[in-house]
Amino acid sequence: MKVYDEKHLKNIVLLGAPKSGKTLLAEDMIFEAGITHRRGTIEGKNTVSDYHEIEQERGNSVFATCLHTEWKDYKINIIDTPGFDDFAGEMISSIRVADTCVLVINAQHGVEVGTELIWNYVDRFQKPIIFAINQVDHPKSDFDSALASLRDRFGAPVTQMQYPVQQGEGFNCIIDLLKMVMYKFPADGGKPEKLPIPDSEKEKANKLHNELVEKAAENDEKLMEKYFEKGTLDEDEMREGLKQGMIHHDVFPVFVMSAKKNMGSGRMMGFIDNVAPSPREAKPEVTTDGKEISYDPAKQAVLFIFKTHLEPNLGKLSYFKVISGEVTTASELINSQTDSVERFHQLFIMDGKNRTPVEKLVAGDIGATLKLKDTYTNQTLHAKGFDVTIQPIEYPEPRIRTAVIALSKNDDEKIGEVLHKIHQEDPTILVEYSRELKQLLISGQGEMHLAICKWFLETAYKLHVNFESPRISYRETIRKPMDASYRHKKQSGGAGQFGEVHMRIEPYYEGMPEPSKEFNVRGKEIIDLEWGGKLVFYNCIVGGVIDARFIPSILKGVMEKMEEGPITGSYVRDVRVLIYDGKMHAVDSNDISFKIAGMMAFKEAFMKAEPQLLEPVYDLEILVPEEIMGDVMGDLQTRRSMIMGIDAKGNYQVIKARTPLAELDKYSTTLRSLSQGRANFSQRFAEFAPVPFELQQKLAKAQHEPAEV
Repeated sequence: MKVYDEKHLKNIVLLGAPKSGKTLLAEDMIFEAGITHRRGTIEGKNTVSDYHEIEQERGNSVFATCLHTEWKDYKINIIDTPGFDDFAGEMISSIRVADTCVLVINAQHGVEVGTELIWNYVDRFQKPIIFAINQVDHPKSDFDSALASLRDRFGAPVTQMQYPVQQGEGFNCIIDLLKMVMYKFPADGGKPEKLPIPDSEKEKANKLHNELVEKAAENDEKLMEKYFEKGTLDEDEMREGLKQGMIHHDVFPVFVMSAKKNMGSGRMMGFIDNVAPSPREAKPEVTTDGKEISYDPAKQAVLFIFKTHLEPNLGKLSYFKVISGEVTTASELINSQTDSVERFHQLFIMDGKNRTPVEKLVAGDIGATLKLKDTYTNQTLHAKGFDVTIQPIEYPEPRIRTAVIALSKNDDEKIGEVLHKIHQEDPTILVEYSRELKQLLISGQGEMHLAICKWFLETAYKLHVNFESPRISYRETIRKPMDASYRHKKQSGGAGQFGEVHMRIEPYYEGMPEPSKEFNVRGKEIIDLEWGGKLVFYNCIVGGVIDARFIPSILKGVMEKMEEGPITGSYVRDVRVLIYDGKMHAVDSNDISFKIAGMMAFKEAFMKAEPQLLEPVYDLEILVPEEIMGDVMGDLQTRRSMIMGIDAKGNYQVIKARTPLAELDKYSTTLRSLSQGRANFSQRFAEFAPVPFELQQKLAKAQHEPAEV
């Protein structure tokens, strides 16, 4: 295969809400370029990109898939992405390495919630973007409404490049406003005829063409001067102006197509070749120390791993973008995070599951290799002596979690190992064993995301599991000061055990005054608890009633009790403890005696100090169509939510609420049902807040009732 330089490479990512037609558009593009000799279909389960068993089973994309075309002396690398936000990690990784985003819009719906969510990712990276209004052949298509929704949401940068002469089942002609021709497609799609614009369309086309010329001129002072001199721009000048506008996020070109009928994709590919920025023209990558690295093949090699896939019977497939220099099948590069040396024996250009071997890839290109031993997604490989780390991708916080229960105890250890592999493949799947909850937990972006994880456990790895609602990480504290004492005495022949402790416990808050003078403070220790909050421990012993060597044992007893609070067995936080009196025995007192006495005195004082259970509360942001906002708000009220505000975002509303974690179990499923999949949400931990008294009693009772046999 020909090696393309960084000026003749174009890297695009296909994005869009579910069912917008990304995968069929990818099929059109590789078919038009002659990479394939027939176009696959979703129904036929034979598309190049959706080749995984789970994708064919579900009928939608789950993974980002790399493909390529060679089109008029340019190589276009294409990444087809899933549409569901559950697979946001696949989208974000792909956007990161693309130089241009193609956001596919369903002509029936225009801007959807899925479009809004994807836009947030595109906007974060400030990548050039093309809008492709697809399915203009659908009987319910409405191109004008779809275009209007883009302009309402994204404003002046939305730049019309084309429009359909007719739409619906009769769609077969596109007026191109840059070339000022009409493309007429045969009934089965493919290569169109180039025809003059009909007289009936000339007035509209000329008006829109002039608007396009003005838009192109706006982005370059020299072009603006030419425009004022000549009153117009030629096609090459317009291309340059549009390119500059795309790079600076001032122009969002809009194209028209039917991916199902293969109408319009070739023209967009020509625009990508001629106008979309190459890696050399794109913004440089940034390192963790803030330095910029341009896509320069003359520099030393730097690669960024943006995707890892574990192929059965094949091994680990690592997808990368060459940031600078070049990589060959003889390259040895160093992992900047692990310092391990990685040797390349094979390089591939990927088209779905098909691998085309190549000898070399240069700066700006995207490829893959097999069996890197110690390198995973989000890591950097660099030449020896050129130590850099590319700024890693920031993935979204999880929105859902579940406990994983092995049906066979023999599989416990293996499940942990497999989940670790799944995390390496998909960094948005987080895995942890909670010592507090005594559960193996996985977290992800939604119910569908976790369902795919379960499918892999059971189908690919033959491990049978149940997913159960996880326990809640409550915390315990107190609301008023309380004194207590405890004497531990044990005599069973020989040396006995004796220790007596008098303590006061108080609610702790930042900035509270020191204890009164009645307590003779001899020592103070502030402990930042690993589960959050503080323990402040005072030694106020005078007169030697307790030897100083036993004070650490009392503290140890208090700490042990704080790891298993008296109400529900949850961690205790934000307590101040003062040890002010006690007794000891010259022979029988020892460390264990005072540890037990400290533990029991703390428990007794805690239960009398108006104990308070705290629950984790999360901030929610819910993006929802206005017409179903009432249903979503009503559901939130049943979940003990506090509405914090409502903002408008285009044609949608953003509901901000604060909701206890205990009420969020299966929330993504409920929201999807209420909105028919048109709403979405994000969540972030906010605080621990007091549990209502009635619920606290219920939880305490459940904790102390004997388990059923």
